[in-house]
Order: sequence, then structure tokens, then C-alpha cells
Amino acid sequence: MSDTRGTDATHPVRTLGPEADVLKAASFETLAIHGGFGPDEATGAVVPPIYTASTFAQDAVGQPHAGYEYGRTANPTRTRLEERLAVLENGQTAIAFPSGMAAGDAVLGTLCQPGDHVIIPNDVYGGTYRLVDKVLRRWGLSYGAAPLVDLDRVRELIRPGQTKLIWCETPTNPLLALADINALASLAHSEGALLVVDNTFASPYLQRPLDLGADIVVHSTTKYLAGHSDVIGGAVILRDDAIGDAIRFHQNSTGAVPSPFDAWLTLRGIQTLAVRVSQQSATALSLARTLTTHPAVERVYYPGLETHPNHELAARQMSKFGGMISFTLAGGEDAAIHVCNSVQIFTLAESLGAVESLISLPLQMTHASTSGSEFAPPANLVRLSVGLESAEDLTSDLIGALESIGG
Repeated sequence: MSDTRGTDATHPVRTLGPEADVLKAASFETLAIHGGFGPDEATGAVVPPIYTASTFAQDAVGQPHAGYEYGRTANPTRTRLEERLAVLENGQTAIAFPSGMAAGDAVLGTLCQPGDHVIIPNDVYGGTYRLVDKVLRRWGLSYGAAPLVDLDRVRELIRPGQTKLIWCETPTNPLLALADINALASLAHSEGALLVVDNTFASPYLQRPLDLGADIVVHSTTKYLAGHSDVIGGAVILRDDAIGDAIRFHQNSTGAVPSPFDAWLTLRGIQTLAVRVSQQSATALSLARTLTTHPAVERVYYPGLETHPNHELAARQMSKFGGMISFTLAGGEDAAIHVCNSVQIFTLAESLGAVESLISLPLQMTHASTSGSEFAPPANLVRLSVGLESAEDLTSDLIGALESIGG
């Protein structure tokens, strides 16, 4: 494929050759492997090189070679990750970050000013709550919270001229509630606000928020996109070039950039995203159905279950239901702790979306920052990230832990 880069050092631009026409109608699985760029132009390497250079030779004063001048501003390995992310989310541009929280901070820090207002889910991820409530609120940002599937409640929270964006998770972390992206986007736009969707739980394989009307997509690429628990990363994908340029300026000014090796690891993980998430979704649905039949389980939160209050929306908005499950224990917090400590194949750990199955107690782990607030998850809630192990083995492990409660 041909490669022509612009001279803007803050945003090298690559233009695909004629082969790009073939990819326009390609499936997601094909795009995850070929989308955005082809073999290395210089050597023909099918795996992109890791460019570790911190600085780049310039053709002349004020003329960066191929658009690169300094590693904080842009890096060729990072550019290739951004190209592929843009293709997978069907966006105009993507910006890679060293973590999902850095990506979210860049979006909020770019689009909001002191005195502005945002709306977040009432069961928002603990890290996002901490950023908004403990950091940005001191800076003068205010917020309201609601179940985002309740459009009337969201509408009540909007402050005309002050609400700059709605921050959406769908499914949410950890209660796996859904929001209607298309309806939420229409509401936001009618009030002059933007819709930002954290698509980490679903991944672009299951859901493309930009196609449904969202303005910006945010990812913790640490999770499903990278998929192997060996790299921390984040990304912002969007269609509006002006907003994209503003976020890039913010990133370059604050220095929140991923290393070339981190970008390369994420690229490698993306190639197997479809097969991983497809298998994880199938196993999660099987586990969720099994959990609903166990007397020790109080309630199961999984959008693939017909009993989930947003099941029809999930079926309409997502291609599959994902690999995340949450459930509460009838025996309370002690029972939940017991299950987390008793499993043998599930690993007790934070994070999600990788090849190994993980189990956590959100209130004391991933969402500890929400303790004592209205955003705190139930104390007896257990969260599962279903990996690629045998469904039979995972089922046996969970049932064994449940059966040992009180033993």
C-alpha cells in the first residue's frame, strides 16, 4: 500500500493505496488484521516495526521528515495503532493514550471548562467517578448522575448552555446496565451537548457507538482490545477533525502518550479481538444461565439473559452480549468474599477483558473510590471477566465455590 504523510508534525496522515477499496466492504475480522495499513513499506515486514526513536531527523528547519519530529508528539508505531482503531470504530481519527483514564481525562479536559456541567451514569466505573468527583470537581466541573436508559431523568439533569457532554457507559461497569446510544445522542445534540461513549466493555466488535450517533468513543485498550493482561493503554476515536485536533493538542501539551512497545502490543492483541470476544460471549452466556439456577445467587446481571431489563436493547444494539457478568449473593458480603477467595481457575484480580478469567469484588477493588457514595455497588456483588478457558471448567469452578459457602 502506498504511504503519503502530511507535514503536520502533530498528526502524520497516511493515505491507503488502491487496495483500500477492497477493505471498504470487508468484515470486522478482516479489518482487525488488515485495516488501516499494510506490510511495512520499507521492508515488507507483515508485522509493523517498533520505532523506539525519541527524536527524528528533519529534512530542513521547519520540515519534519514524513511528519515526525519528536516522540511525544507522534511516533510511527503509535500512528499505526491509531489507524487501526479508527477503522475498527468507523471513525475519522483515533488518538492513543497510555491508559483509559488518560484518554478520559483528555476528553474532559479538552471539552470542558470551569463552570461546565456533565452527566454520568449512576453506576459509573469507579475510576471515572474518582476523576470527575475528586479531581475535576475541584477544578470547577459539576456533574449529575442518572440511569442513562431513563431519557426523562437525563433530560431533567441537563442544564441549558452549561451541560457540555453526556458520559455514557453501555454496558455499565459493574452492573451491566444499557443505554440507548442513538436516543441518547439525539437528546444530547438537541441540547447542544456531545455524547461520549466508553465502549470498553463491548469493544468495537460488539458495538460501534459512532455509527449509532455518538460523537466520541473512549476505550481502555488495556481490556478487550489488547486482551492479554500485559499492557496498559487507552484511546479516543471520533469523526470531528476539529475536536480531534484539540484533543491531540491537549495530549501533546500534557505528554500523555503510550510507549511504542505498548502501542505494538495493543496492535498485536487487536488481531484476535473477534475470535476472543466471540468465544468469551458464548461462555459468559452459558455461565450466566447456570448462575440464575443456583440458590446461593440472589441476582445475575448479564444483558444476554432474557430477564435482563435491557435485554431487547442489547440485542438491537450489540452483535453479542459480551464476556462480563455480575451477580449478587444471597448470603451477603461475607458470601461474596468467600466465593472470590474460593475459586481456583478464576484469578482474583482487577481489570477485565483478557484471555484468563478474572473475579473481583467491585466495592473493595475496582470501585473502592465510590464507597459511601450513591455510586457504590452492592457489597455482595461479584464481577466476572470470562476468559478463554473451557466453559465446563469455569462452571465447575464457580459451582464449587458457591457450594462451599457456609462450609
